[in-house]
Amino acid sequence: MALVYDTTLVPGKLDLLAAWLPTRPWFEGGVAPRFERAGGGFRLDDPAGEVGIEFVVVADTSGLTPVAYLTPMTYRGAPLDGADDALIGTSEHGVLGKRWFYDAPHDPVFVEQLARLLSGDAQPQDRNESDTIDSSVTVLTAGFNSPTTGFDTASATDTTRWTEIAFAADHQVIRLHRIITPDTSPATRVEAPWSTADGVTIRGVFASITP
Repeated sequence: MALVYDTTLVPGKLDLLAAWLPTRPWFEGGVAPRFERAGGGFRLDDPAGEVGIEFVVVADTSGLTPVAYLTPMTYRGAPLDGADDALIGTSEHGVLGKRWFYDAPHDPVFVEQLARLLSGDAQPQDRNESDTIDSSVTVLTAGFNSPTTGFDTASATDTTRWTEIAFAADHQVIRLHRIITPDTSPATRVEAPWSTADGVTIRGVFASITP
């Protein structure tokens, strides 16, 4: 179980993401984006208790129609070997000290826990409360052939809308929906809510298995 601390984080997660998001191939905004937290989001527990895992939704409200981005992050107490290209930034945690924040699909701990979530072996956790299941998250697990090993060699590839996580063995590809919409069509999926700037709750797919 991961502990959720009521403390400061400097710089904050939104500040880290505001600098990193415009560099992504799936970012659709212009030269002057305006980012806001879009509510929703949830955590996954690292059974070893070493790595924080959080699904974060950020909206760019600078255009006529806000665009919601899924930005799952992991945070660690030391750098992750071989993951310099996936580093979002570093921040000072008021209790734990310096934390290294990574784009989650490049972190093997996240990949394993996401696969376990999609296979029904892990539970989504509340973003703000320790040891509390987030009942707003729905997981449909039909037909997912979950791997049990190879998480440290899985590859994450960005496209203009997704990040796809592929395994060396013959397993299905996990797709993270970077630009999230109200679409709920994939059969095997993680579905969760987020909020618009005026407080309207929307549900859509955060992750799915490719056909």
